[in-house]
Amino acid sequence: MTTQPEKMMRTFLAIDIPKEITDSMEKIQYRLRNSLKEGMIRWTKPNSVHLTLKFFGSISDRDIEHITGLLKDSVKGFKPFELTAEKVGVFPNSRQPRVLWLGITGGDNSFMTLQKQIDDDLHGIGFPREERPFRPHLTLGRTKAHRGIEGLSAVLEEFKDYRAGTFPAAGLTLYRSDLRPEGSIYTKLGYFPLGG
Repeated sequence: MTTQPEKMMRTFLAIDIPKEITDSMEKIQYRLRNSLKEGMIRWTKPNSVHLTLKFFGSISDRDIEHITGLLKDSVKGFKPFELTAEKVGVFPNSRQPRVLWLGITGGDNSFMTLQKQIDDDLHGIGFPREERPFRPHLTLGRTKAHRGIEGLSAVLEEFKDYRAGTFPAAGLTLYRSDLRPEGSIYTKLGYFPLGG
């Protein structure tokens, strides 16, 4: 008798972004498009942007059960907090740009503590900790060429004080991501309100 291979799915944990922030992202993308050479950046669709806390990659249904049980406990000690989307930046730097982003700040330290708690708790059930420091951001676009982009430094200076707005973070959502030619399709697998 043969056993069926476990069904795997790409998943990640994120905070949802409200429409007023995604609308603001769309406006800044429009302004950036007019300031940078056309065709150098693949712009993200603001309505599909999330504030990712943990990317799991392809995992099984059994993994999702374990993650779900853990997250219900992990979020109990945290109250909702406010975050601010502000300042345009780039990873890793303007000489070799790969990702153009809108930064996330705030949460009175609760946000960074929550992310670390979740990373530690998930490590306890076999998921590796993130190797890179956590830099909360919303991806505006990805560059097509990993070399300097004409005018990028001036754009970063111009929008260093840009503020898209403040929004409440009341819970975490576990998403499944299906890659399609027209873009990723996201399906909610679970929601975990802060405070339990």
